Amino acid sequence: MDARKEVSNPMANIKSAKKRIRTSAKKTARNRRVKTKLRHVIKKHRSSPSAETLPGTASEIDRAAAKGVIHPNTAARYKSRLAKATKSRASS
Repeated sequence: MDARKEVSNPMANIKSAKKRIRTSAKKTARNRRVKTKLRHVIKKHRSSPSAETLPGTASEIDRAAAKGVIHPNTAARYKSRLAKATKSRASS
């Protein structure tokens, strides 16, 4: 079974296992929303890097890291590379 498909009828019989299925589905949906938004913001900034869009993009990256969707070092790497691209684009 594909891991991305949601379980419509859980096979669990134990109450705590059923609850685990529900909570993990909620967390997966929340994480997917945050990650999708992050990808869109980064893609938008990369298509036209400017100093005006950098703070908003960095904020979204920080928000994803704070929620645990991406690792803090990954967030730092993204921000560093976006700032570097913005700086090189502005100087040329």
